[in-house]
Amino acid sequence: MRRPAASLAAGLLVAVTGCGLTSGSPMADDVGPGTIGRGEPLAGADLTVVSKEFTEQLVLGAIMGIAFEAAGAEVLDRTGIQGSVGTRAAVENGDADATYEYTGTAWITYLGNSKPVPDPRRQWQAVRDADAKEGLTWLSPAPMNNTYALAMNQANYRKYRTRTMSQVAELSKADPPAVTLCVEGEFANRADGLPGLERTYGMDLPARNVTQMDTGIIYTQTQKGACTYGEVFTTDGRIKSMNLEVMADDRKFFPNYNAAPMVRTATMKKWPAIAEVLDPVSKALTNSVAQDLNARVDVDGEDPHQVALDWMKEKGFVTEG
Repeated sequence: MRRPAASLAAGLLVAVTGCGLTSGSPMADDVGPGTIGRGEPLAGADLTVVSKEFTEQLVLGAIMGIAFEAAGAEVLDRTGIQGSVGTRAAVENGDADATYEYTGTAWITYLGNSKPVPDPRRQWQAVRDADAKEGLTWLSPAPMNNTYALAMNQANYRKYRTRTMSQVAELSKADPPAVTLCVEGEFANRADGLPGLERTYGMDLPARNVTQMDTGIIYTQTQKGACTYGEVFTTDGRIKSMNLEVMADDRKFFPNYNAAPMVRTATMKKWPAIAEVLDPVSKALTNSVAQDLNARVDVDGEDPHQVALDWMKEKGFVTEG
């Protein structure tokens, strides 16, 4: 999946300036303006939308493209690019016009910063200002924040009643065997993963309390109660479908990964109405909405584009053409 891992920075060593996208197909949704796109302010525009390859990105890419269609644009769909680096490069070098990107990924992975900005709005502003020099314009962010968290099943929640990471830390001291974790190997060893989390909250978990496993297995094992807490991503649809309880990061250790439209500045100058088309859509994208949309794909097996189209119609953003 995305992920907001600092290790993605290694991918920047790959030569990406000649991304040269050749795949893609025109979006052909029969949609018209709803609460967005009135007057078709993007009529005459030919816009290429890209995304990364995992579920949430495929849905967000479709949402963006459908919004452009409703506003009158012709849209080329190049969603599903392998990896973060190629997606950004496509917008930077003009092979694509726009994508939904994550503020934390841009700040840490692309812009090379080691410390995240704790306040989500200021994190977005820092990315916006830095990327302005790179020919990229960041529009208003969505509330949805696809970052790390720990979650537990309902049986363990009723037993231990922890709601925050500070309470998890207190439990680890009062009842050490109670706090067992299921985590990815990368999360277990990275500074912005478990080691940093333990330092921030004053925990010192013994190695026997931490089990490393693949991402998908973490969710099922957490649901079964094989571990008290599992590492999750906050917009993952399995959180709702498995009825997991997410612990609040009350000391704000984890970086903010708010999704926001990242648009080629040259495109924005030519089509400034892109902002007014996308802003209302972004504002409606909360963690709860993202979890529902992701679950329809990952749990129910629906097509990401159809999920996006259904949501855009349900919200009244677009209408039948």
